[in-house]
Amino acid sequence: MKKVELLAPAGSFEALAAALQAGADAVYFGIEQLNMRARASNNFVVEDLEEIVSRCHAEEAKAYLTVNTVLYNHDLTLMRRIVQAAKVAKVDAIIASDPAVMAYAKEVGVPIHISTQANVSNIDALSFYAHFGDLMVLARELSLKQVKEMAREIERRQIKGPSGNLVKLEIFAHGALCMAVSGKCYLSLHSHNASANRGACIQNCRRTYEVTDREDGTTYEIDNEYIMSAKDLCTIDFLDKIVDSGVSVIKIEGRARAADYVYTVTKCYREALDAIAAGTYTSEKIEVWKSELDKVYNRGFWDGYYLGRKMGEWSDSYGSVATTKKIFLGKMTHFFNKISVGEFQMETQQLKLGDEIMFIGPVTGVHQQIVSELRVNDQQVISVEKGQVFSMPLERPIKNGDRLYKIVDA
Repeated sequence: MKKVELLAPAGSFEALAAALQAGADAVYFGIEQLNMRARASNNFVVEDLEEIVSRCHAEEAKAYLTVNTVLYNHDLTLMRRIVQAAKVAKVDAIIASDPAVMAYAKEVGVPIHISTQANVSNIDALSFYAHFGDLMVLARELSLKQVKEMAREIERRQIKGPSGNLVKLEIFAHGALCMAVSGKCYLSLHSHNASANRGACIQNCRRTYEVTDREDGTTYEIDNEYIMSAKDLCTIDFLDKIVDSGVSVIKIEGRARAADYVYTVTKCYREALDAIAAGTYTSEKIEVWKSELDKVYNRGFWDGYYLGRKMGEWSDSYGSVATTKKIFLGKMTHFFNKISVGEFQMETQQLKLGDEIMFIGPVTGVHQQIVSELRVNDQQVISVEKGQVFSMPLERPIKNGDRLYKIVDA
């Protein structure tokens, strides 16, 4: 069985560290405004490229840069500057949907992956884009049967990319789904002049709406369903079928999500892929993974279109239905390395023995543990309150300034 690459998102250095820590084979990210999460995440800047790539390569992971928005004439200079910077930083590939990006990246010798925004849904379209890219992120609306047919046709027709190798396939495995075909939505542009295709979506599809009868003015509230807000994709319970379809990469969506989301989802899919390779992928493990995935941000789960669905499955509530949430408590002010103890300033809430806590930082990534001991003025206590300075033993080194959270039931 061939190895399937696990591709995780990063919208911050915290998320980058979390993705690598959880076992991602590759990380994708955006810089500045020419990516599909320009509005939704704290994007990196051009000057961050070398550090991002260096941190990925140090963990033997690949770094993919998204430059996948619709471009206008005034964007072309910035696009070329970003592509040139990506080449200097040795980015492994650029994810693109606009032919201007594809042509320029090919011209200067930066590998290209064709974005799902290109809506590659048939083998002839794939063959056309193979002139530019070695990997195709297929349209999200395809079934696994269709994905398998694409893989088979690539082999039969010997469709090769610029590298001379057979074109590889990538599909989404987990995360938010848009109601529009391959994310090409105009609702946000129509209502707020903020184009989703320019990375500026305000996600007004995720809200509740009323319908008004134009004849008599009667208004009906659309109850129990957010009719344009699709549930999140989750494939971990049929991931073996995805691996068997012939794809080379599975992608986790979530560059706008927090580091703990990136860590948990990446870790679950890493374990699942490893279990499939080892022949230990079982229903019992799947239930454990699904329970973990439930704990972090999600709008409820469905299996997307892979198993033959024709219509989306819509959320019945606003925002996340995660089973847990994190509450900010404070930041670490000092780490005593020899005794592995951290000192903290309690900024909010209360913390007590037995609480589950989480640390998040740009180098640390994500770390969770249970509070086993608390000290104030070097005296053991059972709880600490807002305003107190306290210390506690840590199971791994944490950096000054890392944020401390308490994990509670949602």
